[in-house]
Amino acid sequence: PTCNYTTWPRIVPAFCSGTRQSPINIKTSEATENPRLKPFTFYGFNRKDVLTKLENTGRTIKVTIASGVGVSGGGLGERYDSLQFHLHWGNGTRVPGSEHTLNGKQFPMELHIVNIKSSLNGDTDAAVRDPAGLAALGFFIEVRKTVSVHSQLVYLSSGQSVDIKQPISLNSLLGGVSLTDYFRYNGSLTTPDCNEAVVWTVFKDPIKISADLINLFSTTVHIGSCPSPLMVNVFRGVQRLLPVQRSPGGSHPMCHGYNW
Repeated sequence: PTCNYTTWPRIVPAFCSGTRQSPINIKTSEATENPRLKPFTFYGFNRKDVLTKLENTGRTIKVTIASGVGVSGGGLGERYDSLQFHLHWGNGTRVPGSEHTLNGKQFPMELHIVNIKSSLNGDTDAAVRDPAGLAALGFFIEVRKTVSVHSQLVYLSSGQSVDIKQPISLNSLLGGVSLTDYFRYNGSLTTPDCNEAVVWTVFKDPIKISADLINLFSTTVHIGSCPSPLMVNVFRGVQRLLPVQRSPGGSHPMCHGYNW
């Protein structure tokens, strides 16, 4: 509580008090069409052997993605290699916890697939120094309007991880989402040091999952070893949209994508 996101501009001022901070509230009435934002090409998203490790980082749940997975097109300057995905949530279905909001609506959860410029060969230090070094794909998550089914979430203490042996593809996690309807803006990491190095793509359609699975994140995931506090409200609040100069990935602070 003494080090929440409202304190970051003061304790990590180099970037967290910058001018292209994420997340933002996406106002559809203020988005402008950008004809350069064509469909993406996804590499390896249909493979069932690329999600390799599930980890409790102490700040989120992170899944490591194997090499060979990536994305290009969609107005990106080059191909990007996928590194990992992680999640943000509030406190079950009662308290929403997506980072981005859509016309002021905050969703229960948000999934971020983090990708790095292929030309950087995995050098994340170089990526955070590049205004377009990283490309993040953001997906809202909302409750599926059906009867919930029983779900289980493996218990992991902070810093612990488990190998993923089940055959799961990225595409199977994104079912029902149109991958051609999206918003684009140039922003930052949403955790310190909040480096302004991210080309953001936020997809319009949400992923839909059962309410009981959403609730499990805030009732079974702990910040440290049990009985440490539960991991709730794992998100940064929306940041102000400020005037920006032309930067890689688009000349307007918020543009909407192809076919919408």
